[in-house]
Amino acid sequence: MKRTLNRSFLIFILALAFFAGMCVLCFRLFTQNEDWVQKPFNGHTATSSGLAQAGTIYDRNGNILAQSVDNERIYNEDYDVRCSLLHLVGDNSLNISTAVQSTYRTQLTGYNYIWGMGLPQSLRGKNDIKLTVDSETCAAAYRELDDRKGACVVYNYRTGEVLCSVSTNTYDPQNPPEINEENEDMYEGVYLDHVLSSTYTPGSTFKLVTAAAAIENLPDIYDRTFYCYGSEEIGGSDVTCMEEHGDISFMDAMSHSCNIVFAELAVELGKDKMTKTATSMGFNQSFQISSNNTVKTNYDVSKANVNQLAWSGVGQYTNMANPMQMAILCGAIANGGIPVMPYVVDESSSIFSALGLDNKEQGKRMLSTETAQKVGELMRYTISSYYGDDMFPTLTVCAKTGTAEVGKYKEPNAWIVGYSTDEDAPLAFAVVVENGGYGISAAGPVAVAAMTQAAECLRNK
Repeated sequence: MKRTLNRSFLIFILALAFFAGMCVLCFRLFTQNEDWVQKPFNGHTATSSGLAQAGTIYDRNGNILAQSVDNERIYNEDYDVRCSLLHLVGDNSLNISTAVQSTYRTQLTGYNYIWGMGLPQSLRGKNDIKLTVDSETCAAAYRELDDRKGACVVYNYRTGEVLCSVSTNTYDPQNPPEINEENEDMYEGVYLDHVLSSTYTPGSTFKLVTAAAAIENLPDIYDRTFYCYGSEEIGGSDVTCMEEHGDISFMDAMSHSCNIVFAELAVELGKDKMTKTATSMGFNQSFQISSNNTVKTNYDVSKANVNQLAWSGVGQYTNMANPMQMAILCGAIANGGIPVMPYVVDESSSIFSALGLDNKEQGKRMLSTETAQKVGELMRYTISSYYGDDMFPTLTVCAKTGTAEVGKYKEPNAWIVGYSTDEDAPLAFAVVVENGGYGISAAGPVAVAAMTQAAECLRNK
């Protein structure tokens, strides 16, 4: 009797587990069926019933970026356009996980829960996707990057539309390379979209954060005069500057990018205030851009000594920034402290408007209106008094460069971030060039090329 009872109990447990498993399977079948379709091991989306019959991808002006012709996926006829948009559009593989052809694969292929991929092409809905990018702007940025690794992003900080998103190194999606042991160094990181998925030491672009913290917490900051000897011992070790500035004001310290001033300010402000401001301005978090999330950035001085805290104030130590995040930060400064979140898929595209989706979204406030205005004035002063307005001849720009040290025997990463104040071209941008050297000479020309073309695109619409 006891044996029968034990067996009955065991059968009950097995039946309960089977029922629970069926419930989980059914739940996943209904809620996650599209995820399976997009997996690399699913051959249905990789053969003639997949991208070979997928919808067309357009840029903002109706230029075809990718289309299916005679059961073959064809990309834009211009080589520079194809290479510049590889990481945004994607190729015939799923290796670039953040690309539109990966993240929106089910929409492009017309996958249906009931019919799967078996619905006749004539009965499928219109599966085209329109992007917000301007292909000519992307190509201009790509040409200026000139085979160097890095990233360039430009977006409309009033509407959120991304006009340029370029990541390098790259390859031609129409003629993808065979990557093997002999050439793998050449294509290292090629499947990673650096705009979204990479972090870099920010260098002096982080001084925007230190400046904001000083403005909010030090009432006399504009009345002070600092002194830069070119090097100063802080916390037992030296903090160095690019040159000896002598007597210098807060505004000139920003325009001349004086490390000594911003190192001293970080120590005076302390860990808590620096961390609070950095977190408010987008560090230690990620952002959703259409169907993807940016990589989480970093500002952590919890274990820093005094010298390390000083270096964090000039964008070194363990600070890590992301190009899209820095563009969002600049967009927030331009918008009085509140960012409009970027997006790359046009919500007026048929498959999204039919679902009633709207990509436009305000982010959380990053700065007070007053602080945003003052940081913007510092950025504007940096261009007008130091670099010169002829740097961006067709735009009125507020910006900050950065030259980020990344270790011995390596050239610094070159940065420039900022925004334009022109009413007909409200554009925020971020450019980073890996091991490029000085921000102004390496990243600056990329920003000029992209911003000039993006502004022309908006003004001619």
